[in-house]
Amino acid sequence: MTAVRVARRPMVAIPARFSASASALRFRAEVTALKLVEAVYAAGGEPVVVHPRAPGGEVSDQEVADRLWFADAVLLPGGGDLASHWYGASPHASAHDVDEEQDAFDLAVARVALARGIPLLAICRGTQAVNVALGGDLVQEMADAGGNHRHVVHPIQVAPDAVLARIVGKAPRISCFHHQRIARLGDGLRAVAHSADGVVEAIELVAHAGWYVGVQWHPEDTAAEDPTQAALFSAFVAAARDRLAV
Repeated sequence: MTAVRVARRPMVAIPARFSASASALRFRAEVTALKLVEAVYAAGGEPVVVHPRAPGGEVSDQEVADRLWFADAVLLPGGGDLASHWYGASPHASAHDVDEEQDAFDLAVARVALARGIPLLAICRGTQAVNVALGGDLVQEMADAGGNHRHVVHPIQVAPDAVLARIVGKAPRISCFHHQRIARLGDGLRAVAHSADGVVEAIELVAHAGWYVGVQWHPEDTAAEDPTQAALFSAFVAAARDRLAV
């Protein structure tokens, strides 16, 4: 009898987020957003939540690379604020949910995925982490300049020549929840989408051999009912599938 080989789902590594508590658990927890893993799964990927271990806020890129041996793709999700010292700034009074261990792990994940050409989708904080990992910095409190992107749904403009434009079109409506934003772009990054108030809503890497898209919004919020947002996860998982096939 001839064995039938079933093609497996691409494995998508997602760093967990620390949580002070969670339903049904007695102690601190590590979590990820249900809508996020559902969006990855619906697109054909197998979401794998990874323990973000970086004791004392330190972890080597090699250690993280060794732990991501299985990953066909990496998704850097949203979360709390990055500690400002990573980009040489003093902390703002509005900073919240800062965790040095989480930061160090995410920054290393960003560097490893980009250096090794692992397909990488970065969302909200994840996009900010990529920018910081590549030498960029952030505006720590948008309200200081009159901006507000908490619980905001609005249209954006995407550069026609961007990879992102081929996925979500030139003027998608997006769901935002953030109070920080990209300021100076990191090395090799290009801003490819903006909101009407000038906030960078998406970044890509110039002359990057792998697949990378970073969005400031939360596509998982509406992916279940919005084909435009679901298309971003489909393109991401397709890139992971291509890597798996090599």
